[in-house]
Amino acid sequence: MPPVRLQKILAAAGVASRRGAERLIEAGRVSVNGVPVRGLGAHADPERDRVEVDGRALADPEAKRYVLFHKPAGYLTTRNDPRDRPRIFDLLPDLGARVHSVGRLDVDAEGLLLLTNDGPLTYRLTHPRHGVPRVYHVLVEGDAGPSALRSLREGVMLDDGPAKVDGAVRLKRAGARIWLELTLSEGRYREVKRLCRAVGLRVLRLVRVRFGPLDLGELGRGTWRDLTPAEVRALQGVGQGAASCGGGGRPV
Repeated sequence: MPPVRLQKILAAAGVASRRGAERLIEAGRVSVNGVPVRGLGAHADPERDRVEVDGRALADPEAKRYVLFHKPAGYLTTRNDPRDRPRIFDLLPDLGARVHSVGRLDVDAEGLLLLTNDGPLTYRLTHPRHGVPRVYHVLVEGDAGPSALRSLREGVMLDDGPAKVDGAVRLKRAGARIWLELTLSEGRYREVKRLCRAVGLRVLRLVRVRFGPLDLGELGRGTWRDLTPAEVRALQGVGQGAASCGGGGRPV
C-alpha cells in the first residue's frame, strides 16, 4: 500500500477526527516505528509501519472487529457532536474495540453501515481507485421515467463536477411515488440526493442495502451483527484482485 498521511491513518482507526489527529501529531504524541513525529506532512504505510499514540499501537491485529449495522434515520455516524444529537454509538453496546464507520450515511439516511477498527481496510474500501459499489433503494417523488434514469446513467453535471450512477432501475410504485435502485462506485458528499435533484427527483427515503460484498439482508433497523469469516475475507480482497459484487433490481 502506498504511504498515507498520518492524520488520515489516525482518523481511519477511530483515534480522533482528522483535526484532532493533527493536534496529536503536533503535540508529539504520535510515533512511527518508535520515532516521534511532529510534522503534519508525515506519511506511513498502515500495513507495514507501527504507528503508536502515547506509546500504544493503533490496533492489535488479533483484536479487529467487523460489524454490520443497520443505521436508522435520525442518527449521526460520528462519535462526538457538539449539539448532542443522537449518534449511532448510542444504540451500540461496548464492542470491545473503538470502531469507526467505513464511510458515512447522512443523518436522515438509513441502511447498511460497516463498522471496524481496521484502518488499512477502511482506507482500501473508501479509496476512489477501488470503486467499491454501493447500492441504494431510494424512494423518490417526480417523473422517474426512462429519460430521468438514462440521464442518471449517462451522467449529469453537479457543482463539484460530472457524476453518474453505474446502475438505475425502477423497483416498485408506492402510490404516486417510486422506489429506485441506484448503484454508485464512489462516495461523494450527498451524491445520491444531488444526482436525483439534478434530474428533477426529490428523495424521500434513502436506504443503503449493499456495500461491496456485504448485503443488509433481513437485519433489523437499529441492530447489528458481526461479519462472518467469509464476509471478512471478501472485504479484505477488495483492491487486491478480488471482485466486489453489486446488485441489480427488476424493472417495473
